[in-house]
Order: sequence, then structure tokens, then C-alpha cells
Amino acid sequence: MDTITVADTIRNISRQHLEENNGLLLGQSISAVGWVNNTVPDCTGIVELPMTDVAGAGIAVGTAMVGRRPIFVIRFQDFLILNGSPLIFYAAKSKELHGRSTPILVRAIGADGIGPVHSGVVHSIFMHFPGFRVCSPMTPKEYENIWADFMAHDDPMIVSEHRASYLNTEELEDIIRPDATITLYPISATRFAAVKAAQQLAEEGIICNVVHILWLKPFIADERLTQPLVNTRRGLVIDAGHEIAGASQAIAYQLTQATAIPVKALGLEDHTKCLCPPLKNELPTAERIAETIRTILTTELGSHV
Repeated sequence: MDTITVADTIRNISRQHLEENNGLLLGQSISAVGWVNNTVPDCTGIVELPMTDVAGAGIAVGTAMVGRRPIFVIRFQDFLILNGSPLIFYAAKSKELHGRSTPILVRAIGADGIGPVHSGVVHSIFMHFPGFRVCSPMTPKEYENIWADFMAHDDPMIVSEHRASYLNTEELEDIIRPDATITLYPISATRFAAVKAAQQLAEEGIICNVVHILWLKPFIADERLTQPLVNTRRGLVIDAGHEIAGASQAIAYQLTQATAIPVKALGLEDHTKCLCPPLKNELPTAERIAETIRTILTTELGSHV
């Protein structure tokens, strides 16, 4: 049986939408550089946009207004900020203010190690604005699920993709251990690192739950998310974006509110994300996650675990 990657899944969903649903796919340099990591099909319904970010986003929003349910591809998630104006000030507001839905699926692609303006993960910003659904799928089935959600609703959706997911073929199941001492809540590409950190710490006798976060907004603190935290009494939310005022802090706060258990946050440090020291600011690695957990346990227990 052939294995299906996340990239395969996105490409197959896109092809079906373009060929069968009268959909559109818009973006810059779609066919010029590897068809966006092999996630875009070579078929009808593709619109190559010029390198004018605000104008391109406006065109994509316009196609949503007339019912085409476009897929708008932003090849580097940092550029989501440049493209944000039509999304924030029309797509996200039109349903509530004017009774006119603007269903657009924005594929905002994150990365790591591609320099200070191509390596960002900025989904936190769009969690802030009313009207968006925001998710970060990292597996084939998760992408199928968020696509079904997009087609079932009429809201604009920010899909925080990450290039680290594209070759992944495996589903990331929650890891729940009865003897766990802390529950990890990783987001985006940190989900791979969190699983690795949990494996490393298990060799030291530190057992971790890993509860994967797909939906950033709406974020629903249901039993799947809260019960492991209630059991461990310690939690850590981990994100690939900046920590301050970011998704990690926002979700940690919501989990704390739901359980009355203090939950900590871990994300990018508060300085520019670049390629080399002293400004190399990587997303939390397995080593950094493990060290953070050791520090939490050491501080709370008053001795090394």
C-alpha cells in the first residue's frame, strides 16, 4: 500500500476542488518553484498572482465574495502580514457586519532556517481578530479534517502549514501515560520535537503526556485536553511562533482558566529569527523542550528529578 504524505493530501484535495467544485487556487510563483513543495496540482483553476501582496490578497478575497471558495497560497508565512489587510478588514468582518460570507482558505506556509523574513510562524496574530478559524495541521488526516471543516462553514480559515509536515505520512496520536508528571501541548512543527523530547526524558525517568493541538481558534478546552493536565497538575504549551503574546501563552491561559492549574508557555525567544548566531532563533527543539521541563520540575520540587 502506498504511503500518502501531507503534501500528497493537499495536492489531491486541491485537484478535486479545482476540477469538481469550480474552485480556484491563487498565489505567487505557484508553478515556478516546485509547485509549492509539490502541494499544488498541475490542472485548471490556478491563478498566478503578481508580486503585489495586498493586491493579490484583495483579488483572492474577491473570488471568495462571488462564491468560488478560493485556496490562497502564501508561500512564506511572514508574508501573511503583508497580505493581511483584505483578509482582516474585509474577509473576517463581512459576515458579521454585512451578512455576506467570504469563505477563503489561506494556506500560510511556515518554515525554519530560511532567514529573517522567510522563517516566521505568525498564526498568533490572526487568532487575535474575530471572524477567522485558525488551525495548524501536521498529518494527512488532519488536513482532510480541516478541509471538511472549511467546506462545512462559510468563514475564512487560516491554515498554518509548516514545511516540516509535507513529507510526513504518520498520524500523531496523543501519548497518555498514567505515571506522567507533566502534560505537553505542542503546536505546528514543535509536535515532532515534543514527541522526541518525551522519548528522551523517559530514559531519565521523567514521563510526559503529549496532547497534540490542531485547532488554535476556536480553541475548545474539552476533556481530551484537560483531563491529562488534571492528572499531572503541570502543563507546557509549545509553539513554533514567538512566545510573547503568542499562541503558546494564549492557549496556556485558556487551559489554566479551564482547570485552575498553572500552565507554562514555550516558543521562540524575543529576538529576530535569523540563520546564524547570535540571532539564530530556532523553534523549540527537543533539547530545549526537555531542558524546560527539567527546569519546571526542579523548580517545583526543589531538587533535580
